[in-house]
Amino acid sequence: RVRDEGEWSVLPATGRPGDPPAWPLIEQSAREATFWADLWKLPQAVMWERQHLEHQVALYVRRLIEAEQPGSVAALSTLCRQLQDGLGLSTPGLRANRWKIDEAKSDAPTASAKPAPTARDRLKVVAGGRPA
Repeated sequence: RVRDEGEWSVLPATGRPGDPPAWPLIEQSAREATFWADLWKLPQAVMWERQHLEHQVALYVRRLIEAEQPGSVAALSTLCRQLQDGLGLSTPGLRANRWKIDEAKSDAPTASAKPAPTARDRLKVVAGGRPA
């Protein structure tokens, strides 16, 4: 699941398999349930599970939902950003936790696998040897 590369942990790009853990707080709203389930599919969730961070993730979800409300205090947005960093949900947070997300492997060739055609390649030769 998680591969170690020196001091860094490489998280699977496919994310955490399975159902999310049980909601650890009281009275989960429908919005919280949706966001909770989505977060537990992320690559970072593999580490949250390993480190037993269910309460921290739930608090992040709850505060983020509160921060979405009109008229919420600015300090709530600051708290959400700090929680995102701590949970590795931001680029600085991934770096601080020393987590990398593995590059997704695909069998399909990438666009860069084949060089773009040149002007010469685009010319069509017709009878008589002249470009069309």
